[in-house]
Amino acid sequence: MHIKKDTKFLIVGLGLMGGSYAMALSKKGYTVYALSDKQQPLDYALKHKYIDKGSIEIDQKLIGDADIIIFALYPLTFLDWIKENASLISPGTIITDVTGVKIPIIEKIQTALPQEVEFIASHPMAGKEKYGIENSDDSIFGEANFLITPTQNNTQKAKEICQELGEILGFANIAFITPEDHDDVIAFLSQLTHCIAIALMNCNDEEHLKAYTGDSFRDLTRIAKINDQMWSELFLLNKDFLLKHINEFENELDKIKVTLIENDQDGLRKMMQKSTIRRSQFDKNK
Repeated sequence: MHIKKDTKFLIVGLGLMGGSYAMALSKKGYTVYALSDKQQPLDYALKHKYIDKGSIEIDQKLIGDADIIIFALYPLTFLDWIKENASLISPGTIITDVTGVKIPIIEKIQTALPQEVEFIASHPMAGKEKYGIENSDDSIFGEANFLITPTQNNTQKAKEICQELGEILGFANIAFITPEDHDDVIAFLSQLTHCIAIALMNCNDEEHLKAYTGDSFRDLTRIAKINDQMWSELFLLNKDFLLKHINEFENELDKIKVTLIENDQDGLRKMMQKSTIRRSQFDKNK
């Protein structure tokens, strides 16, 4: 094990994900520091004993003392932070992130870091439709995937440390994937699904829908309650892959439209049967 009990973690950004990481790590007995641009998340984290120390300032001692730094920031904010403060990170420190896109940031981060500081990107495939540290919940990791996206610049040690981190946090499955494959699959599995939920909520403004709706609509649109700042940034940074999958989805929806126009029940049933078989493979505990 590379991550010993005396390892010191610094979490930069105390929203839902940063807070959930802090909760999980502190429960396991690790020393956890935090930096936040607002005092309220720090106060909440200190009160609930998620962290040992925190600051709203760029605290050189907290940064320098950390063995592992986890960045729970929006992608562009993460880039700006590294450009401004990378010199404060001690040699030998491993840094990772929770960012939902990889190609637009990895090379820029690795290039901006001092020698002997290594960035290995990762992405927790977990979350909630509610945001903020007050909604922190480390149980969301228990049935979730943890994706690690190393490059040729990453050492074997850093890969093992990142894998250990996923294990400590309690993720159900840990997988290694290239940054390119990550951004492609995330455009489909996460970003496209959010696009569909947004479109469903915006395509019909019937004022009494709430009184008529059932569970299927609620399930499909749960993620439409969305952090517009973060998700718009993710969509635009990954727009080439996202547009590809939007086009593929539109093509499949057009096939359904054709079966309706042509009263093709057999064709419609075959599409439903195919989707049923594929969806069954995603059921948990199967």
